[in-house]
Amino acid sequence: QVQLVESGGGLVQAGGSLRLSCAASGRTFSAYVMGWFRQVPGKEREFVAAIRWSGGSTLYADSVKGRFTISRDNAQTTAYLQMNSLKTEDTAVYYCGARRGFRIESVRSAYDSWGQGTQVTVSS
Repeated sequence: QVQLVESGGGLVQAGGSLRLSCAASGRTFSAYVMGWFRQVPGKEREFVAAIRWSGGSTLYADSVKGRFTISRDNAQTTAYLQMNSLKTEDTAVYYCGARRGFRIESVRSAYDSWGQGTQVTVSS
């Protein structure tokens, strides 16, 4: 079973930056895809970015393309989400998800392990 623990959330002003971390354990992740999703109250959890652990191919939502960067540290089995030029509409709980396989997916149902989430609040 995969365990995921997110960290790095907080309060930041618009235009600022944050880096989220997702520490993964319980498996060898060479055959996994890691994804970041976010959710605000009353709305569906939406895709932000994903990375194939082997090879590092990435996929981004249009709303964050050019501002966010997803990466992974193989040695530490940690995935990161560097968020720059933050906007108030980026405010949400951010979740890290993992799915076994090589295809990068942007749908929530494709991921079968989740962390507990970390709050990101962007003030104007």
